[in-house]
Amino acid sequence: MKSLELLVERIILSSRWLLVVFYLGLVAALAVYAVSFAFKFLKVAKGVFELDEAEMILAMLGLIDAALVASLIVMVMISGYENFVSRFDEAEGEVSFLGKLDSGSLKIKVASSIVAISSIHLLQVFLNVDQYTDGKMMWLTLMHLTFVVSAVMLGFLEGIMAKLKPAAKK
Repeated sequence: MKSLELLVERIILSSRWLLVVFYLGLVAALAVYAVSFAFKFLKVAKGVFELDEAEMILAMLGLIDAALVASLIVMVMISGYENFVSRFDEAEGEVSFLGKLDSGSLKIKVASSIVAISSIHLLQVFLNVDQYTDGKMMWLTLMHLTFVVSAVMLGFLEGIMAKLKPAAKK
């Protein structure tokens, strides 16, 4: 019976390597998104003299939004691999946050990134206020506020958990 238990445990522990498929998929998605970003940038660069100030601000916000999404993908890939699959052996000096992002801090960083992305999107909506109905703007604002409250609550809960960890070690 003990050998069956050990076999099941080995299978379960080995299954974490299946996550590599997802992380490699995110690498491919990031590459596709980089191509999309390059086309957005070229479009903005071509129109630099034709766009008025508001249009240029909207274009820059779109580029910033894309950079935040790309950063979010990288953060999830690296910290997810590091936390759930295997440690990076040779990159410790290259990437300063390796080993410092546990699943709790990752959730907070992801939530913060989502709030930032949502903020940029909402700002784009407000800069194009004439293209949206009041109802749609209300729902977008409520969704953004939901993201903000969720991020604050995650931070609050992570703070509680951090305080409980030292108490549990005693």
